[in-house]
Amino acid sequence: MAATSTSTSYRLGFRLHQQLAPCSGSHPQTSGAVSFLSGSHNFSFKSLETTRRSQLSRISVVVKAESRSEEMQLDISLSPRVNAVKPSKTVAITDQATALVQAGVPVIRLAAGEPDFDTPVVIAEAGINAIREGFTRYTPNAGTQELRVAICHKLKEENGISYTPDQILVSNGAKQSIYQAMLAVCSPGDEVIIPAPFWVSYPEMARLADATPVILPTSISENFLLDPKLLESKLSAKSRLLILCSPSNPTGSVYSKKLLEEIARIVAKHPRLLVLSDEIYEHIIYAPATHISFASLPGMWERTLTVNGFSKFTSGASSISQKAGVAALGLGYAGGEAVSTMVKAFMERRDFLIRSFGEMEGVRMSEPQGAFYLFIDTSSYYGTEAEGFGKIEDSDSLCRYLLDQAQVALVPGVAFGDDSCIRISYAASLTTLQEAVGRIKKALLPLKSAVPV
Repeated sequence: MAATSTSTSYRLGFRLHQQLAPCSGSHPQTSGAVSFLSGSHNFSFKSLETTRRSQLSRISVVVKAESRSEEMQLDISLSPRVNAVKPSKTVAITDQATALVQAGVPVIRLAAGEPDFDTPVVIAEAGINAIREGFTRYTPNAGTQELRVAICHKLKEENGISYTPDQILVSNGAKQSIYQAMLAVCSPGDEVIIPAPFWVSYPEMARLADATPVILPTSISENFLLDPKLLESKLSAKSRLLILCSPSNPTGSVYSKKLLEEIARIVAKHPRLLVLSDEIYEHIIYAPATHISFASLPGMWERTLTVNGFSKFTSGASSISQKAGVAALGLGYAGGEAVSTMVKAFMERRDFLIRSFGEMEGVRMSEPQGAFYLFIDTSSYYGTEAEGFGKIEDSDSLCRYLLDQAQVALVPGVAFGDDSCIRISYAASLTTLQEAVGRIKKALLPLKSAVPV
């Protein structure tokens, strides 16, 4: 798995945000008794964490109904799973330091692992050109084919690991990849083996995945490297995932090939044990140390989830997207003229689809009042036979039929909880929609609706 930042959305529930990220300033209150910590120059992480956790373990809001005087207590407490997560000390101190700097205090910030070098020009230009060329649309969930092919080439040439593009998953950051990997493989009661010192997020991710973090201490005399004998003594049938980070955050330690081979021999004895190899710092390495990918060792490819990427963070949204977000919010009320132009186009497209499908036999619809989707009832075609395809039984088979016969991709209504309908997105040009409607009409023409409309 690899990671990169692509996009962000600016809306986030403030209560959850306050639990998962430390606050560095006051927030406006919209109603009743919700209070948050404000920044203070007299920083004590322990007191900050204790106070905030006690405040956030159970939050309530008092709401007064406009038409009557009585009050209603709303329970907006966090789930036990989220409430059990400890705030990141790295993020907390970094945010506090940033607040102090913004207040004019000359703080030297050495908490966050964020290099001071600018992004290499060729990379920056590629990002700028992507925006200029309109490459701002959705990509496949696993990442673009171009990037996944490039990642495969990199892993083969530099790490001695062979993957195919369909075995690569691009996320919004290595942190997201690690968390999703834990969610994918861990079940309640499983154990995640974590050598200490560890990156602050590993244990909390394990807890969020309903797994139990098992911490194995290392010693400074052994360069903070995991002792294979200790590992072997702590493994059990519950052991599901071993996390290895080399070069390590926070120690900078690098595992030698010999030590990794010893660990691999132990891992091989446990059928359920997988290894998550966090290799985000692989190229920041000092001779004579060398980096070895755990998946390159004999018998470990099948067991290893390799995490690498361009950025560790999913803690905060993409910095570039946030700058773009500020500009978007500055366009004026409701997005200003730019969004108004889009809305007019969407309305024109909606009206075209309403007219077009209104002329078709066996189709019922409700006129959309917003968004850019048309959810039409096509259930009258269920039960009909399509030559060369078979029986149209439901929304799923109808959509497959239209994709096969008309080369138009629609979403079956069953995905949204209503199997009688299919969803059409008109977030496409009017010309494209005209072509699509023509194809759909042609594909449905040989079918006769089973139920009169």
